[in-house]
Amino acid sequence: MIRFSEMVLPGHPDKFCDQVADAIVAECYAMDPEAYCQVEVSVWSDQVWLSGGTATRTPLPRPFVEIVREVGREIGYLPGSAIDAHRYQVHDTVCCVCADPRPWTRHVNDQSISVGWAGYDAKVRYLPPEHFLAECFREALSASCREGSLQGNGPDGKLLVRMRENSDGWILEHLLVTLQQIPELHFLDFLGSVGEVLAQCYAQVRARDARWSARWEQVEVCINPNGPLTNGGSDSDNGQTGRKLAMDFYGPRVPIGGGALFGKDLSHIDRAGAYAAREAALDAVRQGARECKVVLCYAPNRDLPLDVCYEIDAIKRIERKTHGDFAHSEMRGRWGPRSVSTVGPVAETWRLGLRGLG
Repeated sequence: MIRFSEMVLPGHPDKFCDQVADAIVAECYAMDPEAYCQVEVSVWSDQVWLSGGTATRTPLPRPFVEIVREVGREIGYLPGSAIDAHRYQVHDTVCCVCADPRPWTRHVNDQSISVGWAGYDAKVRYLPPEHFLAECFREALSASCREGSLQGNGPDGKLLVRMRENSDGWILEHLLVTLQQIPELHFLDFLGSVGEVLAQCYAQVRARDARWSARWEQVEVCINPNGPLTNGGSDSDNGQTGRKLAMDFYGPRVPIGGGALFGKDLSHIDRAGAYAAREAALDAVRQGARECKVVLCYAPNRDLPLDVCYEIDAIKRIERKTHGDFAHSEMRGRWGPRSVSTVGPVAETWRLGLRGLG
């Protein structure tokens, strides 16, 4: 069976927008643990647009322009890169209400279809192997651009893996990477450095898990096939929150729900439902299921889901959660503000919020 998955690095403009949106959520939670927040971010060139609304009991301490520039600096939009975050011009139309947020957060305020999935085992973070491997390569490239042999390159980039899954193991066949580079760096030297980072990452993956059976020499690797990419980030592409949903969830193999995750407080049913469905799927796999998909369906102003649907591949009886376990009133606040991360690999933000759950 042929499997595909892809990732973008934190400096991709869509991911920059996701990180800014969640940084605003985190700012709201710093002032009020029950904060309401729903914020959208878009970017093009040196222009950033913010829209949406927040509600906190205490006024937010700093303007959002500071958060936008801070996130940009943290992911590598620094002088010398194609984008200097300090130069961002921010158009802020967010409606910030200083009031009790509970009228927005204490009930399901929207409809939602939420999907959670888990499979395989902890060695692949209970993810499809192709998606896990794409995340590993993304993490390795990001880390190297921050403080490794690729330091100063990036932070924009994307990658795609193609593998074959069969009874003999997992065979990585193709790896495609496009990474922003420093203009002064010779292109061939840059390609060699990227290749070394990828090879080291794959060697570490194989050392931890023998199911990856292909040797690195057997993998067809393609790096920057369009030639040097020097004007990355929002200097070469526009960005918007919520445009990388398959990456944020489980890759193209697993269906996703109808809502994005970033820029929403943790009581919002899109986000709370996704957390709860993932938690339930993980619980089933840890009981012995080979894989599990949980689908939740919610209606506005109804505490219990309209439906809870399990699809389980298992050879023994698996204990399933009931409608009551997915009540919004039961889920609210279960994960807490620590589930919101402002920097780092964005696709991991919501899963790593579930400490110990995957």
